[in-house]
Amino acid sequence: MNAVEQIIRAGLEEMGLTAKVSPSAPALLAEYGRRLLEKNQVMNLTAITAPEDVAALHMLDCAALLRCADLDGGKTLIDVGTGAGFPGLALKILVPTLSVTLLDSLNKRLDWLGETAEALGLDRVVTLHARAEDAGHDSALRETFDFASARAVAELRVLCELCLPFVKVGGKFLAMKGPEADTELEGARTAIAQLGGRAAGVYPYAIPGREEARRVVVVDKISSTPARFPRRWAKIHNHPL
Repeated sequence: MNAVEQIIRAGLEEMGLTAKVSPSAPALLAEYGRRLLEKNQVMNLTAITAPEDVAALHMLDCAALLRCADLDGGKTLIDVGTGAGFPGLALKILVPTLSVTLLDSLNKRLDWLGETAEALGLDRVVTLHARAEDAGHDSALRETFDFASARAVAELRVLCELCLPFVKVGGKFLAMKGPEADTELEGARTAIAQLGGRAAGVYPYAIPGREEARRVVVVDKISSTPARFPRRWAKIHNHPL
């Protein structure tokens, strides 16, 4: 077992997640991190370049979602703006029964994610080259997922309009945020209601060995999103709900 795998294994144990994840997850996450840093030399995938930081700030950070959402049992998740696969591909490794769709607007990232999923022996991983505001109107995708996730810097009002249209009634949107989450949620309550959601709560967490304050905002989908949402990107960006 290498040092990165040890960090991941110990972190999962400290977070109380060992029983919730696949026994093979620490080794596969370590290999995912290795492949990430190797590819990062020729493609901009992450600003985090130390292997131990990748283990903590990417892999363990994503694992924190398991503390506020039950992803096991054949659930489906779409990761909107997946980038280098966080949290979507990391969650798939942690919970192998999860079916994951990785949505991104940059095709070369998706090509790498597809290759990585295959190299790690992962099934039920779909890569989708699209913009969320367009894909959210696709009948094959709209309101078909148990979960949507986003780990992005966009304001919560914007993220909700991009992500909630994908979530089926009874599902959840999981937004990974920093310490500003409580303030953003207060400002997003009207938007959430318009989109068919209801704020379920803000869940604080800590990454073992790190001091950064992190939050997961959980939004329940309680009714269908009106057909006019999501709007065009210029409208979403310039006039958030």
